Amino acid sequence: MPQHRDVTLSQVLTVAQMRAAEDDLIAGGTTVEALMETAGRGAGEIVRRVAGGRAVTVLCGPGNNGGDGYVIARHLMEHGNAVTVVAPRAPATPAARNARNLFKGHVTDGQAVVPGDVFVDCLFGSGLTRALPDELLVLLRQLAAAHALTVAVDLPSGVESDTGTPLNEGLPRNDLTIALGAWKHAHWAMPASATMGALKLVDIGVTLRPEAPRLLQRPRLRPPAPDAHKYRRGLLGIVAGAMPGAPLLAATAALRAGAGYVKLLETGGPVVAAPPELVVQTGAIDALLGDDRLSALLIGPGLGRDHAARARFAAVIARCVPTVLDADALMLLGPDLPLKAPTILTPHEGEMAALERAHALTPEGSRLTRAKALAAACGATVLLKGPDSVIADPDGAATLAPRASSWLSAAGTGDVLAGLVASRLATHGDAALAAREGLWLHGEAARLCGPAFTSGELAQAASRALAGALA
Repeated sequence: MPQHRDVTLSQVLTVAQMRAAEDDLIAGGTTVEALMETAGRGAGEIVRRVAGGRAVTVLCGPGNNGGDGYVIARHLMEHGNAVTVVAPRAPATPAARNARNLFKGHVTDGQAVVPGDVFVDCLFGSGLTRALPDELLVLLRQLAAAHALTVAVDLPSGVESDTGTPLNEGLPRNDLTIALGAWKHAHWAMPASATMGALKLVDIGVTLRPEAPRLLQRPRLRPPAPDAHKYRRGLLGIVAGAMPGAPLLAATAALRAGAGYVKLLETGGPVVAAPPELVVQTGAIDALLGDDRLSALLIGPGLGRDHAARARFAAVIARCVPTVLDADALMLLGPDLPLKAPTILTPHEGEMAALERAHALTPEGSRLTRAKALAAACGATVLLKGPDSVIADPDGAATLAPRASSWLSAAGTGDVLAGLVASRLATHGDAALAAREGLWLHGEAARLCGPAFTSGELAQAASRALAGALA
């Protein structure tokens, strides 16, 4: 069965996986030179449109990323752009030498940097593992500073592909980064992703690697069935605690993300001034959790960490329905309380570190690596939130999220995320799917809100975000 290119192009590959994918293409009958031509012309066309007839300077390194640069320069010359290639080192691979020989334009060694309009960085690509030499770093900085627009091809030079770690300090910021063949982890990982500007992908025909993470996509949601009622759409219980504002924010979001019925379950804490559409029930925790119609539970926002909070937390875990654990609940979770129902953990970085300590995990590697380790240890889906959010499932599947609005760095937005995820979990009970749907809705609601929104405004925007995901 042919692969769906939309699915294939959403995969995020390590350096090793990308090399294996290219090897598969070569084994199938293509050549390195043909792949370089496809990648370079694809990137060159993007650069041509961005340049809009302006002069372009292309910095070519000695490897195949530099070879891509020569193809880009040739493509631009063929379409009438003025092009200068800067090559501080001679091509060192057969494919790069071939590309250099085919380029008939002006090549300089970069000793004299001339200001220009568009600068294209093809110095080093995704295979780089060590810092740039001082003379190349200086040249890269000078060229970027001397041009109005900076474009990186494959990855910005000086970035480690599998982690997003800058290998040098003071690397230039880019206006556009053009990925070749497949997305790499650094395109979506901080701090590198913050320096890449807009992102474009050139398809060179690589095949799907089943083990690779996927990029978060717009979910395909459906409206309620014609015969739906509130319980069939999902009853979500949100357990309140010491601080009433956080669970109320979560409930406000949950009401707008698909669940048919949302209840705020109070067990003696401060009384919440709830809107009329939110049902508030009070009583002992065992009685509140006794409703057999509960589809999912959310506990953690505003819960507290005292003895009463621990008792509520233990009762929720024992209830054994699909559950979202957020905020304070994450600080109470340990190996002594095994998770038997489908469960989603939504830690930020500080909570993630606490969970790793509690489960004797070593906090090493990328955020994705750490999330996978915690998901395996807990048997839960882990949504590690932040500017570069990742989702890891117990079966090893993983998702990377595109950068969302930086205006989400505000108090209460995590409570809104928990409510969105829990609402989706209540509708169908699939933890992995609910985490992805909720995270996408969170980012889309932020986009719809524009700048400087409150967490309450974010929660209110959830229904508009959901409308954009309806199939």
